[in-house]
Amino acid sequence: MVTMGLKALFVWCIIWLAFAQLSLGGRVRHYKFDVEYMIRKPDCLEHVVMGINGQFPGPTIRAEVGDILDIALTNKLFTEGTVIHWHGIRQVGTPWADGTAAISQCAINPGETFQYRFTVDRPGTYFYHGHHGMQRSAGLYGSLIVDLPKGQNEPFPYDGEFNLLLSDLWHTSSHEQEVGLSSKPFKWIGEAQTLLINGRGQFNCSLASKFINTTLPQCQLKGGEECAPQILHVEPNKTYRIRIASTTALASLNLAISNHKLVVVEADGNYVTPFAVDDIDIYSGESYSVLLRTDQDPNKNYWLSIGVRGRKPNTPQGLTILNYKPISASVFPTFPPPITPLWNDFERSKAFTKKIIAKMGTPQPPKRSDRTIFLLNTQNRVDGFTKWAINNVSLTLPPTPYLGSIKFKIKNAFDKTPPPVTFPQDYDIFNPPVNPNASIGNGVYMFNLNEVVDVILQNANQLSGSGSEIHPWHLHGHDFWILGYGEGKFKSGDEKKFNLTHAPLRNTAVIFPYGWTALRFKADNPGVWAFHCHIEPHLHMGMGVIFAEAVQKVGKIPRDALTCGLTGKMLGNRHY
Repeated sequence: MVTMGLKALFVWCIIWLAFAQLSLGGRVRHYKFDVEYMIRKPDCLEHVVMGINGQFPGPTIRAEVGDILDIALTNKLFTEGTVIHWHGIRQVGTPWADGTAAISQCAINPGETFQYRFTVDRPGTYFYHGHHGMQRSAGLYGSLIVDLPKGQNEPFPYDGEFNLLLSDLWHTSSHEQEVGLSSKPFKWIGEAQTLLINGRGQFNCSLASKFINTTLPQCQLKGGEECAPQILHVEPNKTYRIRIASTTALASLNLAISNHKLVVVEADGNYVTPFAVDDIDIYSGESYSVLLRTDQDPNKNYWLSIGVRGRKPNTPQGLTILNYKPISASVFPTFPPPITPLWNDFERSKAFTKKIIAKMGTPQPPKRSDRTIFLLNTQNRVDGFTKWAINNVSLTLPPTPYLGSIKFKIKNAFDKTPPPVTFPQDYDIFNPPVNPNASIGNGVYMFNLNEVVDVILQNANQLSGSGSEIHPWHLHGHDFWILGYGEGKFKSGDEKKFNLTHAPLRNTAVIFPYGWTALRFKADNPGVWAFHCHIEPHLHMGMGVIFAEAVQKVGKIPRDALTCGLTGKMLGNRHY
């Protein structure tokens, strides 16, 4: 009887633990990802793209808060390494799973499998992408959505949901682009040929040729083609959540839906005070959720358009259709698509960006910082090669991952000289640099655990001529508070303008031409983290820095993460 009772108690405990795990969301979700090159027609022309499990874009990952993602990633590229970065996931306790080659791990060699395992701890709209070479440009990306646990509701009700992953496509390979960027003379990649919505666009035809000034013929698509747009099917008088993420390699974009307002409710996985707009600007690395009310004439269909902002566009709009049921999706709108705002109307861009403030109840920044770092963004030359530099240093990553070399105190793995924390105060940001020469480096900004850090991103004139580019900066391992934006050079007293009461939490922030952006974050996540411009060719040209904090508190690092460089030799000598 006692044995039977113990058995029953044991079975009851197992059942209770299973229910408790489900209620807390702590399910382990297993994925097997094979990264490979494929031949596809994403814009109706045949290209080699990088995909996962035969899919382009890669499979959408969907999880709940508290879930553990266990992803076995196998490199089937034959001749090059790979990694995947889980963009927006902070990797608390698992910095080795951040997916940054030479920073958090070694690149995964052809034929090898690496096991990513990490917890998704907050709801939101995220994505993943390659973080080795220019593999994001090649098409290595996909969506990652984290829902609230079952039984919990979002602070905004809606009837249905769509997910849009935005990207840009070149007809030259990412390898050819890399060679051009690293050549002397320098060869720029140019503007993308096609904008893609969920991996689909049209290069040699237009969905709206009847309504716009174009020489392209009207697309004659039946719907089953790889380049046929994914239609958004809706019912009248409903509210839909549209999740939007930009994994573009270069383009800043503007998204609009004909005749419909968009209510912004989420930015980079954080709730914001809702506000209504006709269109949104979205920079590479950013994500949003907007609410759409289907309150227009239900006897019509409507355009959804994306167009280039921030750069002189040479790429046609990307288009799809908002289809009001029961009208056929083959019925085209009877009017032109929304006109993308002028590419250089930066005042409009700033006005949208400044509307984004934290939702009431969002944690607010500490009132003071412990230290401030000024990062000047400039275009320079290094031994005649064109580079981007931060405080006159162009980042070149070392062969040994920082995470291992710092944790195990390996000598000669990277330059131990601290990188510059500011730039000369007499630097003229409005003109080309007097001395265009910079140096390469791989030093690290070291922070103490829980140190509060302010970062002032300062924009400047390009290498020659007149002009200053938009740069979206992304921080790994953290969210930061955006304290403010300013015109010209940051000066003493500007800190008095900081927003300390409703500062939005983001993981990506833009600096506008000839301006500055002020950020604050808490170094509370032991690890080594990249902070860089999310424009792929700019990062390739050295536009980034490395932050490290409390690395000695990082727990066990999987052996497979450190099998290259000096950590590989250390492991070979069995001193792990």
